Amino acid sequence: MRRTSFAGWPCSIARTVDLLGDAWTLLVLREIFYGESRFDGFIDSLGIARNTLTDRLRRLEDAGILERRAYQMDPVRHEYLPTEKGRDFFGVLAALNAWGDRWLADDEGEPVLMRHTVCGHDTRARVVCSSCGEPLSSEDVTVRTGPGYPARLRDDPLVKARFGADGQAVDERLPDAAGLSSPEGDGR
Repeated sequence: MRRTSFAGWPCSIARTVDLLGDAWTLLVLREIFYGESRFDGFIDSLGIARNTLTDRLRRLEDAGILERRAYQMDPVRHEYLPTEKGRDFFGVLAALNAWGDRWLADDEGEPVLMRHTVCGHDTRARVVCSSCGEPLSSEDVTVRTGPGYPARLRDDPLVKARFGADGQAVDERLPDAAGLSSPEGDGR
């Protein structure tokens, strides 16, 4: 079965899922933030097949999320370290962890706690408005086209139904808004 690519869709979520959306990639990144950096360490901690790990590490390196550095010369062995782009992904994993702790934790509680070393307290991720600092919820957020939205799609009826004729968010929620997609599969 051929995998659908979302890399060209005018949507940052779709593009991110295209690059990082499979479980192994997210777990490799989790291990990076837990402090693992070596190939055999990923094998030991995840039980991942070597070919699968090679593919995921190559994809993350090609995307500029990880950088490969030699730590031994004879034989040559590499470690994988997060770049600035990779370190910036930590908030996404922290948000996934917080959601999982809330909705999927067993009766015993959270399986892994995050401690903020600056203040010394256990913490969890919160998504807040970058302007006012208030927590964000789907009820308080609307979407509109941004400067990177393709001009060729702005007049499409599906785009106008989703974002309004002027690119501003439609005030009333469409019952099937989450299901809107173009027959061409380009993420309009």
